Amino acid sequence: MKKVLTIAGSDSCGGAGIQADLKTISALGAYGMSVICAVTAQNTLGVTAVQEISKEIVEAQIRAIFDDISVDSVKIGMVSNSEIIKTIKALLVEYEVTNIILDPVMISKSGYYLLRPEAIDALKDLIGIAHIVTPNIPEAEELTGMKISCEQDMKNAAIKIAELGAKNVLIKGGHCPTNSTDILYYNGESISFESKRIETINTHGTGCTLSSAIATYIAKGYSTAHSVKLGKEYINTTIENSFSIGHGVGPVGHFINLYKKAGVKYD
Repeated sequence: MKKVLTIAGSDSCGGAGIQADLKTISALGAYGMSVICAVTAQNTLGVTAVQEISKEIVEAQIRAIFDDISVDSVKIGMVSNSEIIKTIKALLVEYEVTNIILDPVMISKSGYYLLRPEAIDALKDLIGIAHIVTPNIPEAEELTGMKISCEQDMKNAAIKIAELGAKNVLIKGGHCPTNSTDILYYNGESISFESKRIETINTHGTGCTLSSAIATYIAKGYSTAHSVKLGKEYINTTIENSFSIGHGVGPVGHFINLYKKAGVKYD
C-alpha cells in the first residue's frame, strides 16, 4: 500500500483540510498520515477561529513520520505562518522528499485569511521544492501579481509561478464564470483540462480533495499529467455526490459507494 502524508490544518466540520485529505487518500486506496499545522473552528457557514500549532510540534510530527515510515508523496495544504513554512521546507529538504504537492491555501471560501500576509514570501520559497503546485485563480493572482480573466492569463500565470521553482503548475479554473477549465503547465507546455460546471453549493473541500487525489495518484506511480486527469475525474465525482450537513456550504462526497452499500440516503 502506498503511503501519503498530508501537512495541513484541521477542519472541525470535516469537509476540508486534514479531514478531507485523509478521506480522499483512503477512498483512492492509499494509506493516509497527517501533520497538523493549525486547528480551525469552522462549519458549513465559515471559519470562526484558528489556533496555530508551534513549529516545534510540527517538526516533531514530521520527524516521527519520516524516521519510521517510507512516504510515497506529501501533500501540503494550510500552513499559516512563515516559521512553520520554513520548518516544513527545511525538513523536507533534509529527508530528500521529492513527490511534493503544494496547495497554496490562502483564504477560505467564507473569506477568512488562513495565511498570514507576512508568510507570502516564505510560501513562494516553499514552491521551489514542489513537484506540482495547485493554486486557484485568486491564489495565482496573489502569487504573481497578475489579474487573471481568461485561459491565456492562466497559462501566463502558470509560467510565472513555475519560475519560482515548481516543476509543474496546475491553475484551477473553478472561479471562472463560464467554465471550470484547469491549466497544467507541464514539461514546458500548457495542457487544458476541460470539465462541465456542476451546479451545487456543496463544494466545501474541493481544493484539498483535488490536491490530495493528485498526491495519491503520483504516489501510485502515475505521471503528473495522468494524475491530474484522474484527480479531476475524482473531484468531479465527489462534487456530483456532494450533500448538505448544515446551513451553508456542504462537503463533497468521498465515500459514495460505501454510503450506498450502507443504505444511506442523502441529498
